[in-house]
Amino acid sequence: MDRLTEPMTEPMTEAAAWRYADELRERVRPPEFPDRWFDVTEYGGGDGLWTEAFRAAIAACHKAGGGHVRVPPGTYDTGAIHLLSNVDLHVEEGAVIRFSTDPADYLPAVYTRFSAIECYNYSPFIYAYEQENIAITGGGTLDGSAGPEHWWPWVGTPEFGWRPGTPHEAADWEALQRMAADGVPVAERVFGAGHYLRPNMIQPYLCRNVLVEGVRIVRSPMWEIHPVRCENVLVRNVSIYSRGPNNDGCDPESCRDVVISGCVFDVGDDCIAIKAGRGPDGRRVGVPCENVLIEDCDMRYRYGSVAIGTDTTGGIRNVFVRRCRWGGPGLYFGLYVKTNSVRGGFVENVFVKDVTISELTKEAVSIDLYHGDGHNGDDPPPIRNVHVSGLRSDRTRSAYLLRGYPEQPLRDIAIRDSTFAHVLRSDVVSDVEGLSVTGVRIGGG
Repeated sequence: MDRLTEPMTEPMTEAAAWRYADELRERVRPPEFPDRWFDVTEYGGGDGLWTEAFRAAIAACHKAGGGHVRVPPGTYDTGAIHLLSNVDLHVEEGAVIRFSTDPADYLPAVYTRFSAIECYNYSPFIYAYEQENIAITGGGTLDGSAGPEHWWPWVGTPEFGWRPGTPHEAADWEALQRMAADGVPVAERVFGAGHYLRPNMIQPYLCRNVLVEGVRIVRSPMWEIHPVRCENVLVRNVSIYSRGPNNDGCDPESCRDVVISGCVFDVGDDCIAIKAGRGPDGRRVGVPCENVLIEDCDMRYRYGSVAIGTDTTGGIRNVFVRRCRWGGPGLYFGLYVKTNSVRGGFVENVFVKDVTISELTKEAVSIDLYHGDGHNGDDPPPIRNVHVSGLRSDRTRSAYLLRGYPEQPLRDIAIRDSTFAHVLRSDVVSDVEGLSVTGVRIGGG
């Protein structure tokens, strides 16, 4: 992808935005595969791990010119699965791919990102690097086997099973951030064996034409679906149930042309989080995330329904959200734009319409430049041209919280034709230029 990190000179109008969203919906098409089938059970497996069987079946499918690797009903214990071009991993209904809890089964370390910083680390459970036309489809289950006994304790909190004297990722995370700040080459940022940075569940990296469809995902170590620097990504009709630490549902990062449709998110962090690299590393790489359409999704738990950030350093633009359902007693925010002057970057052209909200413990719309590190950096991010309409909310803490900086206010924020019933506190607005609130009804708690 090209580097394109400067904000646009002309903001997108609402009419133009939704035309563009429709065009995006049409051009992000699923990859097509030849009608060739390779049954994983014909390549080994049996009583032990199926890692080699998956490798062999995928290699055979790829060598033949592409097709489908069938995973029939049953349970398949495995280590890392690496996809190759023109291969669809088809997990049939009744099939469970159950990933090993042994970190050694995700070695050797691969080129990846951990929390938006480049490094070499344990392989994501399903990984692809510089491949085209790849898919994970079917009605089966991907089980990450994570929980209080495996993977989750590494985050270092008792809530997720950590106990004094057991492994903790804090030292490795601090080391990785320091390497990025010091400009250490990525090839020298090697973690994996003997370290405790958790792998993602699914990560295509520098891939084109990616489809994730129909599968059920449970118990991931951390981020579930994390395409990085990919183009033409379609995630549809996926259901994710994983309430672990940092268990974001879908995190397109520094990608272009992404559609997320018809999915269910019941996760331990943001349901969808759009990202573009973090801090010095994000500035070095300098690739934005742009052209993301989210439609007909159900967000149930836990932090942001649709989050933008906190990793905004490469810039984020052209995000469209429509016909979604947000809400549940454990879900915090609706639209959640979160960054600060340490992260930098920009966010522009965000459009949300026709969303039903049952219950949020915080705001329906939150755009906050004081998230996390607050205002302690020298790269205040411009946030502009955010339009929200057609929200119907039953219960929130407040309708909106909008906080810019005195020297870098939020610009051109519009909220219209929406109803917010049972609001518990007043809205918060500071350092905003060009705020328009029209046709909005707000009811007390």
